[in-house]
Amino acid sequence: MLTALFVVARIVANPVSNVFQKQLTQRSANPLFIIGATDALLALAVLPLFFLGAVPLALAPGFWTNMVICASLAVASNVLLVYALQSADLSVLGPINAYKSVLSLVLGVFLLGEIPAPMGAAGVLLIVAGSYFVVDRDVNQPRSNAFARFFRERGIQFRFAALAVSATEAIFLKKALLLSSPLTTFVFWSILGVPIAAAAMALLHRKRLGTEMALFRLHWPTYAWLAVTTGIMQLTSLLTFEKLQVGYSLALFQLSTLISVFLGYRYFQEGQIRKRLLGSAIMAAGAVLIVLQGHRR
Repeated sequence: MLTALFVVARIVANPVSNVFQKQLTQRSANPLFIIGATDALLALAVLPLFFLGAVPLALAPGFWTNMVICASLAVASNVLLVYALQSADLSVLGPINAYKSVLSLVLGVFLLGEIPAPMGAAGVLLIVAGSYFVVDRDVNQPRSNAFARFFRERGIQFRFAALAVSATEAIFLKKALLLSSPLTTFVFWSILGVPIAAAAMALLHRKRLGTEMALFRLHWPTYAWLAVTTGIMQLTSLLTFEKLQVGYSLALFQLSTLISVFLGYRYFQEGQIRKRLLGSAIMAAGAVLIVLQGHRR
């Protein structure tokens, strides 16, 4: 019962956090500052756990190595995602998450020598077919040209880059989880992201810091809700990974694409909701096939 609750919370929290991220970019907040501020709020929230003795510090050296790498990749992937949300519709970017399973299938071929099962190939075809309904095109524009333009769009490229980095992060996150617990992994994931994001902000956007702080004071409720939904998303992901196989978990998480399409319509007046819902459902089905049946055993 608790595992089902974790899965539902994860499915809802992910697209809701994307809404807050997109709202902040529309208010001219810098993506790197958005992620840094989110991590800082999460770090403040988890600090009391140290005083309560709920988080051990005597952990294996491998845990710390994996967590530093994981936190660095998490900051990078989230910043790329926010840049994507800055220039593309949420109802388009949400379904693209299904391509993460295609990426894992391709990496399995080249890195592990795994040949996809027939269901894996069918899943890839479903994801491509679902993209047909997600891609925007003019009435007189050929579909092939629309696909080419789709993948050339800056927001789409940022989203695919975020997927690649996030898929790599998941590997190190799983390794850290095996050496600790979901709560411990979550706490240090939250804390370690702060200095990494702060260093990047100081290096790349130091002159904007005053402006970003002014925006933070003005829109702090949105930042607070973003921290809450991000925390729920990450913690429930870890709790789900502890109880279910990662493959099954990722398949269930694909249901969030449908919510992303609806929220894009609800909060940002993004069009073509029926077509995009159909496309995202087809893409989610393809991702489920790949994750659950796509690899030969």
